Amino acid sequence: MKLVIASDIHGSAYWCRKLMEVVEQEQPDKLILLGDLLYHGPRNDLPRDYAPKQVIPMLCALQDKILCVRGNCEAEVDQMVLSFPCMADYALLECDGKTMYLTHGHHWGPDKLPPLPEGSIFLSGHTHVKIDEIHDGIRCLNPGSVSIPKDGSNSCLVCAQGEFSVRLLEE
Repeated sequence: MKLVIASDIHGSAYWCRKLMEVVEQEQPDKLILLGDLLYHGPRNDLPRDYAPKQVIPMLCALQDKILCVRGNCEAEVDQMVLSFPCMADYALLECDGKTMYLTHGHHWGPDKLPPLPEGSIFLSGHTHVKIDEIHDGIRCLNPGSVSIPKDGSNSCLVCAQGEFSVRLLEE
């Protein structure tokens, strides 16, 4: 199974279009969204081309491919405008023989993992910083942020045949 994994779009139409280019190029089976899709949040500056009303149709066009979890910036109104579920605190996905735990990262994180079997994969966003680390036998990955990176580069992840790679969303 091929996955594109992204987090923290925060309503940026510009960076969402860059993510859509990766999706078009990669043709994944699933687009995994780890929350904070439409609202920039009170702690963040406005991202480039902040236009949630433009982000909505880009994401909804892929509704059949999307598996999404709720971020700390999602609200009930977001579910009213999105045509795919976006309010689950976590999701589990079996992929290439591995259990993947998907969450935003504001409740669970690499330093506070949920109970998972050794060899599982923990995917989270929230920090806007890319990681690929092993904690207690669990591989912890963060795709960074699509629109407001705190590590210098806008990014997402691609998982193909069980291998993860970072994709930079270059200008």
